Amino acid sequence: MLKTFEPIVVCAVAGGGASSAAIDLRVRRVPNPMTLGITAVGLILAAFQVTSVTIGGALVGLVLGFALMLPGHVIGATGAGDVKLMAALGTLLGPGRTGSAFMYTAMAGGVIALIVAARRRRMRVTIERTAALLSTSAAAADIEHPREDNRFAYAPAIAVGAFLAALGL
Repeated sequence: MLKTFEPIVVCAVAGGGASSAAIDLRVRRVPNPMTLGITAVGLILAAFQVTSVTIGGALVGLVLGFALMLPGHVIGATGAGDVKLMAALGTLLGPGRTGSAFMYTAMAGGVIALIVAARRRRMRVTIERTAALLSTSAAAADIEHPREDNRFAYAPAIAVGAFLAALGL
């Protein structure tokens, strides 16, 4: 993985990530045309060798981004749009940076979850349920069928994670 960043990748990730985050914050979903557009940009840049990511690397980044986010969707913790967004950004980042983006996304998501819990005055309940989810699968039902307002837009976390990875951090 390169330690330097490519301005075109940083701009594409920033634009696609910020746009997706803004839409997710407003309507609580990441539309398919958005993720398809980001995917197309990533594949076109790779096909024309505009960046160091090859077409093979873009496709592996797509699959890796999808695979890393899919378990969260299966248990109901993230939406399908979040999975597709990480996969789409993977076409721009390539496989090495997609893995880094996922790690940064998880950290950013944790920070956002704490901020949301504090603003909703649910910090104690959120921490207790997170501990229960990590120790058993019993709390998974609360994620899949929430009885309370315990969801938040996750595209901002993905945007932050992908941007940091695009910067080569």
